[in-house]
Amino acid sequence: MDHDQLLVGLSFFCYLLVILIIGVTAWRRTKNLSDFVLGGRRLGSWVTALSASASDMSGWLLLGLPGYAYLAGLESVWLALGLLIGTWLNWRLVAARLRTASAAAGDALTLPEYLSNRFHDRSGLIRVASSFFILLFFLFYTGSGLVAGGKLFEAVFGLPYLWAVASGALVIILYTAFGGFLAVSWTDLFQGLLMVSALVAIPLFVLGEMGGATNFFSMIGDRNPQLLNPLTDSGGEPLGMIAIVSLMAWGLGYFGQPHILARFKAVKDAGFVPKARRIAVSWVFVSLTAACLVGLVGIPIFEAPLEDAEKVFIRLVDLLFHPLLAGICLAAILAAIMSTADSQLLVSSSTFTGDLYRLLLRRQAGERELVIVGRLAVLVIAMLAFLLAMDPDSKVLDLVAYAWAGFGAAFGPTVLLSLYWRGMNRWGALAGILAGGLTVVIWKPLQGGLFDLYEIVPGFLLSLLMIMLVSRLTGPREGSMR
Repeated sequence: MDHDQLLVGLSFFCYLLVILIIGVTAWRRTKNLSDFVLGGRRLGSWVTALSASASDMSGWLLLGLPGYAYLAGLESVWLALGLLIGTWLNWRLVAARLRTASAAAGDALTLPEYLSNRFHDRSGLIRVASSFFILLFFLFYTGSGLVAGGKLFEAVFGLPYLWAVASGALVIILYTAFGGFLAVSWTDLFQGLLMVSALVAIPLFVLGEMGGATNFFSMIGDRNPQLLNPLTDSGGEPLGMIAIVSLMAWGLGYFGQPHILARFKAVKDAGFVPKARRIAVSWVFVSLTAACLVGLVGIPIFEAPLEDAEKVFIRLVDLLFHPLLAGICLAAILAAIMSTADSQLLVSSSTFTGDLYRLLLRRQAGERELVIVGRLAVLVIAMLAFLLAMDPDSKVLDLVAYAWAGFGAAFGPTVLLSLYWRGMNRWGALAGILAGGLTVVIWKPLQGGLFDLYEIVPGFLLSLLMIMLVSRLTGPREGSMR
């Protein structure tokens, strides 16, 4: 290891030390399953806002999105705009109502438990179907985080890809299993601030060096003028309605993301939501704008095209900053990866523990046993995601896109209508979950024509249709909240 790598490693070590201290502190305050899964429902506005946002964005914010902007130019604006609108709508339509409704529905800790209690489903079908899709799609989502970690450690330390993925997975497992939701949420606050600082630093530095935005965009135009046209791809071909709708449809995914919805359920009081919404939406706006700019600044800087566009942030940090500062910026990638992977592992663990283990295997299980099972579940689920991440050619954005669509289609319409439509019943909820999740699974491998449409769109619409149709056919009031 040379001198520069030693300084970068020192920054990484300091960051990881802070994270692990937070994990141990939270472990001492984790007494029961409610503490482990939702932090005892006592999060304030800042922690709720930045924890929800940081766990949402993950490693794709510093790798996938800048890589996409580097290849596609201003086409990436449609994706960022869809995500920003989706963030605001999720906080506006879902956050406060879900906090109140989940508490009223038997103080439900997990999304499957909330839906089951909300519709008085004694058969357990809603919890089993919900748990299946949560565990399935979180394997891909968590796998994307481990792939991002592998690319980071591979590029920075020259580690073999397999060892790089394993290193990141080990740290995530340790503090998630020990500290539970409090560790995840407190570290997300710290990591969210680190992520946005690193993202903003690069474009500000480059724009200053290039003499301002005018010269910067002029240099991109000299390289490829089509990259400055949001209505065409990098080859000059018109995007078309399917492409634009597919990019903006990412915003639909927010309503069904279990790891984001968990933050809404954990806020101390619904009255904290308006302030948290302003903080979260501001953070997302700055982060998305900066992430796109990071990709754009790489276009004129690197004369030879990068072999892996998703490493543009890593390459820029290495090129522009002193190794000690570079280490801090690169730690932001690890922060982004960990802030989402830990949340996904925790939701998967709580789903397995509360919605499968206690429901199907050990109804009489005590709180201490459930926390232990939850920690073991973190380990098992992480190992399965590790197996999925072993392919070094995996793309972070592709894995995230599939999982994002799966959750958005399976749970988005169900959650929204559960909060706003009293005519919805348990059969409608079950039909919506199955229709949305299965549509994404079936649609994904199909190609050509209409099948080029992002799978979240048909999945979301079909789920919405099935909820309304089946609820009407089976009785508008059966299983509604009383």
